[in-house]
Amino acid sequence: MPSYSIKHVTRYAYASTVIDCTNQIMLYPVNDTLQEVKKHEINISYKPSVEIFTDYFNNQVGVFSIVRPHTELTITSHIEVTTHPVMLPADNTPAQLQWEHLDELKEQFPYMDFIKIDNNDLHAALGETVKNIVHYKQDPFYNAQALSAFVYNNFEYKKGVTNTETSIEEVWDLKAGVCQDFAHILLTMLRMIHVPARYVSGYICPKNHELRGEGATHAWVEAYIPFYGWIGLDPTNNCVVSDRHVRLAIGRNFSDCTPVKGTYKGSSEHVLEVSVSIENGHSRNGQLNGHEAPVVSYRVSANKPDAQNSYRMYQEMQQQQ
Repeated sequence: MPSYSIKHVTRYAYASTVIDCTNQIMLYPVNDTLQEVKKHEINISYKPSVEIFTDYFNNQVGVFSIVRPHTELTITSHIEVTTHPVMLPADNTPAQLQWEHLDELKEQFPYMDFIKIDNNDLHAALGETVKNIVHYKQDPFYNAQALSAFVYNNFEYKKGVTNTETSIEEVWDLKAGVCQDFAHILLTMLRMIHVPARYVSGYICPKNHELRGEGATHAWVEAYIPFYGWIGLDPTNNCVVSDRHVRLAIGRNFSDCTPVKGTYKGSSEHVLEVSVSIENGHSRNGQLNGHEAPVVSYRVSANKPDAQNSYRMYQEMQQQQ
């Protein structure tokens, strides 16, 4: 059972003094039979009171406000967690029965939330692609893995070519993006064959820097497999999610799982710095062992009409790894 110590730092430095900063954070790791949270601390500049609630998808969400004038804000999350291996779905249920079961779930809670496909102009192109990959004589898990492999093999992992506002149509045309984009493509393809699919945010824990998605929050997909339950698929790394992924939140898409978002009054220009450090084993005296991960920095200056009072899209940039 691997154990990980994760330190996630989000830091904002504003061009001038800002006030009335209200934020929502989704940095609370899932605690269940596959993932045991041993310790979790969140430290925020100026020590505001954080109100925690559970959202529609059973995620823990924190909300806090900083009214006083300030020129920087730092949010530090420190997690110690133990993960367990995932047992793969058994293949002893006939594929036809599994597809029939999925057809029965389309209008049932909670699966209906993860079946609906957002309106987009890709239905024809995606439909033809899916048709050429999916074989209904095989079970849903086999086909889900085939679709994940398609995304991995046909999209280039490339930072900086997309952002949180890039549409799925643009990602399809670019054939490139990051974990968020890979997840959104796979979500749509799975939903087209009536497999409930949900977006997952969290962290990936490489051993020797061999996996893509280090240094920031990661994203992948969970597919519902009949008579088994939800299982994770990581199209960025072409693997089934197991004990090297740490889950933070689930939702229909990225907007349901944004790690940090909020509003403030003041200049839109600021510098965002994000680092995620992951160590195998527990930390000592509350400090991470080894070296910190490199800091990923962004200098942003919004020029949209509504950007003077919102920095959600820039806070979301920490997901773009």
